[in-house]
Amino acid sequence: MEIFKNKNKTKPTISQEKILEKLQNIKYPGYSRDIVSFGMVKQVEILDNNSVKVILDIRTQDSKIKETIVKEVKHVISAIPEVNNVNVEVQQTGATGEKAQTIRPKLLSQIKHKIAIASGKGGVGKTTVAVNLALALAKKGTKVGLFDADIYGPNVPIMLGLSAARPGIQNNKMIPLEKHGIQVMSIGFLLPEKETAVIWRGPLVSKAIEQLMTEVAWAELDYFIIDLPPGTGDAQLSISQLLELSGAIIVATPQDVALADAVKGVSMFQKVHVPIIGIIENMSYFICPHCHQRTEIFSHGGAKGICRQLGVPFLGEIPLDPEIRIGSDQGTPVVIEKPDSPQTKAFMEVAEQIMQKTKH
Repeated sequence: MEIFKNKNKTKPTISQEKILEKLQNIKYPGYSRDIVSFGMVKQVEILDNNSVKVILDIRTQDSKIKETIVKEVKHVISAIPEVNNVNVEVQQTGATGEKAQTIRPKLLSQIKHKIAIASGKGGVGKTTVAVNLALALAKKGTKVGLFDADIYGPNVPIMLGLSAARPGIQNNKMIPLEKHGIQVMSIGFLLPEKETAVIWRGPLVSKAIEQLMTEVAWAELDYFIIDLPPGTGDAQLSISQLLELSGAIIVATPQDVALADAVKGVSMFQKVHVPIIGIIENMSYFICPHCHQRTEIFSHGGAKGICRQLGVPFLGEIPLDPEIRIGSDQGTPVVIEKPDSPQTKAFMEVAEQIMQKTKH
């Protein structure tokens, strides 16, 4: 789409580049990125008498966020001395470019509960937790889908032993793979080699996530577990805009640096009005298999303290254990490989809490 249009019959005294430069100072609420880099500025027109019209594509159903962005756009452009009038128009476009309704329908309406699994930083075992929680929910008799939204590091195929698998096509939609009773989809299934690096800018990430949800024939499910990439960026924003999330679960380890990032994760979801189901403390402690002595390698109890501080639920502790790591590496998660182990019990207890908190 052409961003710049000049309908001023006389020579304008302001440049469209200057307007765009000013708009780059407006951050999307709750994020460090600006509305221009997020692709929300669809068009800038300079009209007669130096009036400016800006067309925005804001894909959220949160009216407060829309109002905030529109207000800031009017403010920054009105502050340009040469501008006499500012008109801001908000529209939403679908994947094919047609104008959509003012309120965009939420995707995957056939799925009851959509839950994002997030972490403020990498290396805390978020994907391991997501995979085992999905399997634990399935073992409790619910219908579960697992969506690997970690575009840059799609590890779900490895953890489920599906690295060589490819989805089929039916009625122009991809058929999600199935393993251990859950449906699974990941961009890792679509890459030519598992070592292929995904080097994409934000808009491509957002588009890929949307396609992996809309162009996949997901069944009617009770739970849709979404493994997000670490941090607070494009994938998190896209998911919160496209889906009506039942809530988010933050995975953290006990050390201070991970907990500090977990707080940022909670703050991000709260700013986009996604409920926090709770925080899980992963790698909480280690039990020596020889002497059975408990060692708190990364400290202990930090996540529970953060939960008290933030007023969010604490969902439980997952131990640091070689069996969990071995199962993930071999494609047989511990919940499946060792169903009677203490590690599996920990995941099952968290799954039970999730089911209780999503009852309605």
